[in-house]
Amino acid sequence: MTQMSVGEFKARFSYVVDLIRNGEEIEVLYGRSKKPIARVVPTKPARRDGLLGCLAGKAGFEMSDDWDLTPEGLFDI
Repeated sequence: MTQMSVGEFKARFSYVVDLIRNGEEIEVLYGRSKKPIARVVPTKPARRDGLLGCLAGKAGFEMSDDWDLTPEGLFDI
């Protein structure tokens, strides 16, 4: 895990984003005591188990025939 002060975090934000995109965790330190105040971690990839996700098998939906958007197209909005 990389540690950096608030000032360094702000000054090198683009670099920090690249680190996070590559899986690195960043701990942000504050003040003279360098007290950790935050940790920035990469998000988990979004699950695309279908349109209903965790509600699959528990809920359903129907679309009228005049609806122009396909269920697959909902993810492309």
